[in-house]
Amino acid sequence: MCGIVGAIAERNVVEILLEGLKRLEYRGYDSAGVALLDSDGNLTRTRRIGKVKELADALHQYPVKGATGIAHTRWATHGGVTEANAHPHFSSERIAVVHNGIIENYQQLRQDLTAKGYGFTSDTDTETIAHLVHWEVDQCKDLLTAVQRAVKQFHGAYGTVIMDKEDPERIIVARSGSPLVIGLGIGENFIASDQMALLPVTRRFMYLEEGDVAEITRTSIKVYDRQGRLVERDVSESDVEHDAGDKAGYRHYMLKEIHEQPTVVRNTLAGRLSESGVSANIFGHGSEDILAKIKHVQIIACGTSYHSGMTARYWLEQYANVSCNVEIASEFRYRKSFVHPNSLIVTISQSGETADTLAALRLAKEQGYTASLAICNVPGSSLVRESDMAFMTLAGAEIGVASTKAFTTQLTGLLMLTLALGKYNAMPKIVHDDIVKALHSLPTKLEETLALTQGIKELAEEFADKQHSLFLGRGDQYPIAMEGALKLKEISYIHAEAYASGELKHGPLALIDDEMPVIVVAPNNELLEKLKSNVEEVRARGGIMYVFADKQANFKSDKTMRVINVPHCEAAIAPIIYTIPLQLLSYYVAIIKGTDVDQPRNLAKSVTVE
Repeated sequence: MCGIVGAIAERNVVEILLEGLKRLEYRGYDSAGVALLDSDGNLTRTRRIGKVKELADALHQYPVKGATGIAHTRWATHGGVTEANAHPHFSSERIAVVHNGIIENYQQLRQDLTAKGYGFTSDTDTETIAHLVHWEVDQCKDLLTAVQRAVKQFHGAYGTVIMDKEDPERIIVARSGSPLVIGLGIGENFIASDQMALLPVTRRFMYLEEGDVAEITRTSIKVYDRQGRLVERDVSESDVEHDAGDKAGYRHYMLKEIHEQPTVVRNTLAGRLSESGVSANIFGHGSEDILAKIKHVQIIACGTSYHSGMTARYWLEQYANVSCNVEIASEFRYRKSFVHPNSLIVTISQSGETADTLAALRLAKEQGYTASLAICNVPGSSLVRESDMAFMTLAGAEIGVASTKAFTTQLTGLLMLTLALGKYNAMPKIVHDDIVKALHSLPTKLEETLALTQGIKELAEEFADKQHSLFLGRGDQYPIAMEGALKLKEISYIHAEAYASGELKHGPLALIDDEMPVIVVAPNNELLEKLKSNVEEVRARGGIMYVFADKQANFKSDKTMRVINVPHCEAAIAPIIYTIPLQLLSYYVAIIKGTDVDQPRNLAKSVTVE
């Protein structure tokens, strides 16, 4: 979601801030702004609706300079998309604030501050931070103390950066819920909501913990915990490689990331899977001892990651003989749940900062799960740091809002988890060896499946005038159908639903006509004959079907059914393989519809608010 960049240096930081914002554009936003303290002690602000380019054009037309500055891309929560609601927010032209998260008690704070004489110029919750810090700094005459007092009055989530015109030698940052990372330079320091923003200026990072407040100057960083105690936070060196402007010749990041999947899956398997199975402790030091005790798995995730968890449930119960529940994080955290003995909590998130998933992990740890495992794409993220074990998916930076390669690498990791748990729960050797063999073949099978691109591109043209669609799958392909429907609605804005195909006669058949495309995933497995019966139910009602089928499944194209033959693959990896054609279909339908593929409307890459 919203992006934060800040800098305090001896040089002009305008271009650093703009470049940081550009590198955070993939997160989703609707306005952008910058505030600077210039050499004369003046506080200036420039804000624009729309893309960062609009802000950059304004700053080039009306140049400003400053060695201390903060910048922000906003994704609207409180108040509409207007310049007045864009960040940074000011209080009396003295305090400047940028903020990610939601201050849940902002209305009460707003009333209290209005009674104290403060006027509000926006509809946001963030403006209350600026005025409250201003009020507190007037009382205590110290910006750090003022922020520490202010954050104790907030209910909700915040990652916030504050500048004071009267105190230009430092900026203060505070974090609860929404992530913040400090970038360490030489004679200069930086702050951001994502290390990606700062890679052009530093490779050394310090991650703030829950409740931290930090004082940052050009030459020093002091971090205070929730109790106000001075603490040390580890500094790590990043090896992430990412150029936000590099599409490698592809039209969109999403298409590039779809085609990267054989490579990133190969990277995810490398050094973790041998001919004899998964390597020891691939989920962290001592993970073998932990997994040996596990008899139940509880998976928690959101969106695409939830679909990967749904798929893993079939694997864990069918192959590893381990019971598994899967739940949407936002539901898990607000209901009373039962904790099974010897139970592992598994959280899945591309960013590692998904607010609901992170809150659910914290709740689960209080409930007494045996251990926690994060499956994540971002080293150093909150989810990884707060879990007992972690599996990094090695997908590399995923810029497209609609997740592709993060999903397939999550599935790859979950299938390796299935092997690891099966080792202690009587997985038959023949099953184990078949899965190992299938995983070794997976990158090559993905490459073969990408060869279907041209046929899928042609098929997508038939969706030009469609407004609704239905996706069908059985068994472990049902979550893949769900993921296919999600992708289509995310980037093409076509209404799409997914059903377990056995549920057709329990309602969805009422929707079937020649204007409702029905997309079916049909590997050659033990459920194929059942699936064929469901296909006939659609055909009998005049439906038009698009079937992605194993070439050995004997589906034939006719006037009511278009068949795309998918390369034959082993049953265990079929959910990963059949993801690819659904991603490609969604992409090419979105191209035909003329939508913003990489940054679809109303969506954000990293959902860091509830």
